[in-house]
This record gives sequence, C-alpha cells and structure tokens, in this order.
Amino acid sequence: MDFKQLAKKESSIAFVAGGIAGAVSRTVVSPFERVKILLQVQNSTSAYNGGIFNAVGQVYKEEGIAGLFRGNGLNCIRIFPYSAVQFVIYEWCKKHIFHIDGSVGKEQLLNWQRLTAGALCGGMSVLTTYPLDLVRTRLSIQTANLSKLSKSKAKDITKPPGVWTLLMKTYKEEGGIKGLYRGVYPTSLGVVPYVAINFAVYEQLKEFMPTTDPHVANLYKLSMGAISGGVAQTLVYPFDLLRRRFQVLAMGGNELGFKYKSVSDALITIGKTEGLKGYYKGLTANLFKVIPSTAVSWLVYELVRDSMVEW
Repeated sequence: MDFKQLAKKESSIAFVAGGIAGAVSRTVVSPFERVKILLQVQNSTSAYNGGIFNAVGQVYKEEGIAGLFRGNGLNCIRIFPYSAVQFVIYEWCKKHIFHIDGSVGKEQLLNWQRLTAGALCGGMSVLTTYPLDLVRTRLSIQTANLSKLSKSKAKDITKPPGVWTLLMKTYKEEGGIKGLYRGVYPTSLGVVPYVAINFAVYEQLKEFMPTTDPHVANLYKLSMGAISGGVAQTLVYPFDLLRRRFQVLAMGGNELGFKYKSVSDALITIGKTEGLKGYYKGLTANLFKVIPSTAVSWLVYELVRDSMVEW
C-alpha cells in the first residue's frame, strides 16, 4: 500500500470512527442537551427554573419520551459529519502540518500544536454543519413551554414545521445563506476554543495513561474524556450560551426577553440584566451533557478506530 492509499485509509477510518462516536455520545445525553438549550434561551420568568432534573421531568410530563429526544435525529445527522470532520482534520494536521505520527510510544504533538490543530478542526466542523445546528436548536424550543414564546407563536407550536420546511423557511425569510448561518460568529467563538482545549487536554492526559489491560484502559479513556470535556466547556461556556441565543433571535427574541445587536452588545446586556450568573445559565445542565458525552465520544472513537485498523 503506497502513501496515498494509506493516507486515504486512515482518513476514512477517522471519519467513520469519529462520526459513530459523535452520534452515540449525543444520543446518550439527548435529554440533558434539550434541557440545556431550553435553560439557555429562556428569560428569568419562564417555566424551566426548578433545576435540571425538574426540567427533564417537566419536559417528559408535557411531551413524553419523544420530548426528551426531540431534535436528536437531526442532531445525529448533524453530529456525524461534525464529529467526523474534527477527527479527520486533527489526524491530518498531525501528519501533514506537524509531521508527527502520534502513535503510543512515539513522538507526540506539543500542547501548542494540539491547540492549533484542535482550533482548525473545530472551525471546519462548524462551517460544514452549522445550518443543521441552527435548525436543531429551533426544533428543540418550538414545542417547549416557554410561556411568552408560546403565546405569540401558538400556531407554530401546535404544528411545528419539519426539518426541511424549517430550513427552507429560514433560507427564504431570513436572507438566504446568511440566515442559515445566523449566529455562526458567536458559535465559532465557543466551538473553536472548546474543541482545541478538548483535544489538547485529552491528548496530554493520554500521555500519562499507564499501559494496562484493555478493560482498565477503557476506564482511563472514559475518565480522560470526561475531564477534557468538562474543562473545555466550563472555560468557553458564555460563548455557547450566546450561540444558542443568536440562533433563536429571529424566532421571538423580544418574547423570550432578549434582543442583541452584536456579540459585544450581548455580553454587556447579559451582564447588566442577568448578572454574572447570566453568562452561565444552563451550565450545570450542560456539564451533565458534555462530561458523559465527551467521555463516550473519545472511548467509542478509539474502540471503533482500533477495530477498523485490525480489519
């Protein structure tokens, strides 16, 4: 097998393994993902203020099991290429920019190289899948009991549009491609450093992992994934909150209690009207989602990748 064939095979393995890892990990934590979005976009007087598990219980009571997983099908469609692109770009950066093999026991990337490669794969994954992320966020909130939104959008909530309808509606009514990428800037501000830190912390922790039997090694990988995801998300969380709010502005920002002209205006307004806690609204719910999601994602990626390499 020549170099081009080998590179193509490695990219295919990274793409498939990364996509499966993303889909499995997001499905596992889908109820917390939906509740996190509801907490992020509501104002202080809306319905979901009783804590994470109360919110999950309320969604279940109002919408059943389907409500807990609303938007997850689309999320899996989005997350497969989103996650796959990240792993493909990261592995590509290792070999073609920094000329590092990355195998255990061999020369590893330096931390600044990990951060750079992680930032590149984060940015590429956002550009590739952002319209689906925007639609998934809107699907997550349009049947929710956000009282002010429901009053003005009652008809839409009774019969919410499907994925394709919502994509076309957004494209036609909100400025074409610009509408489909509404909020991409604050999203990138959050996702790019998040992915960079996630990859850098995980790879650094992996260097400390002792050589042991596979079952114990898998527990180490779960733990390392949990730590890397938790650290990365906590550091960049305010931008993740901005990401969601900008995505739903056109759906009824006034009814939800916020309206922003720019990222800087949003940061200032949140600080004035909601205080420091406003920047971290929904963080606990998000960590309930991110920590197990990232842990499962890294473990599934490594297991699938290793299995495909052995084929």
